[in-house]
Amino acid sequence: MPQTLDQAADTLDALLRGLKGRRVAVLGHMRPDGDCIGSQTALCRMLRAMGADARCANRHRVPPNLTAYAEGLDFVTEEGFAARADEVAVAVDCADLSRIGATLTDPYATGLAGNIDHHVSNDGFAKVNVVVEDAAATCHVLAHAALAKGWPIDAATAASLYLGLVTDTGSFRFRSTSPEVLEVAAALIRRGASPSLTTERVFESESPTKFALIQRFLAGMRLIENGRVAIGEIPEGLYAETGTCKEDKEGLVDFPRSIAGVDIAVLLEEDKAGIKGSLRGKNPELRLDLLAAKLNGGGHKLAAGFNCLGATLAKDRARIEATILAHLRERAPR
Repeated sequence: MPQTLDQAADTLDALLRGLKGRRVAVLGHMRPDGDCIGSQTALCRMLRAMGADARCANRHRVPPNLTAYAEGLDFVTEEGFAARADEVAVAVDCADLSRIGATLTDPYATGLAGNIDHHVSNDGFAKVNVVVEDAAATCHVLAHAALAKGWPIDAATAASLYLGLVTDTGSFRFRSTSPEVLEVAAALIRRGASPSLTTERVFESESPTKFALIQRFLAGMRLIENGRVAIGEIPEGLYAETGTCKEDKEGLVDFPRSIAGVDIAVLLEEDKAGIKGSLRGKNPELRLDLLAAKLNGGGHKLAAGFNCLGATLAKDRARIEATILAHLRERAPR
């Protein structure tokens, strides 16, 4: 059941204090973004400061432009993961267990101890579920609780929490940017977070090869439904052709979203396993989380994703587009 930030703070305070002296794995979602890495590393540091033996684990590595936030922490990937004796696990920024991966969740036979999130599609998979749908980011949930309950926040923890706020609010541009979000950001800056350093690390450290990927992505972008839907694609093999990797697609979907008149921005990424889709919008009435659910996904009202296993662009592009258009016409007919 969704909670308010204050209710979440009370629940989280009890959860974290109950983990004192325990071994804890802080799990995040595959292909981690800023809010995932920020919430993982911030929670890990706060747990350590409160007396827990905490580490971070993720199916995939920390993106190169975010590695500074994991410095000094034990951060393992799927290949090097093995559950420790008597270890419990807490998930952050994950709407469901599939976003974490069976390799990381199966070793905890009795289930995960905690689930801290802000996705409207979260299915409450842990023993203690802390889900604040109105929060701007999972880092928002954690930062509010830390400030309200007096948890230890050193400069590195403040930087990680600020990272999640910046990335999930689109640098404080999205509708989720409330006065309370900015007040939390200000409190984190007072504790050592640096807006300029965050911007440099996250948004001004792109590899030259990523621009080749951007060029190809933009060159193939299409506008359909009288410009209401913008679709960009990353066909299989494009990463190899441009010398990039999957992490380099971060932020690409914001290009079609920025076009005037576009209601739904779409990124379709094809690989051997199928098609992964990213959806972005500007009107919460469109409920992109419900659209993503029709394509085996979920997320937020304005940002969601889906995974069509076994699909290809050649075979399934038309079906995916038809699903998107039908949803748009149903939710916002013109």
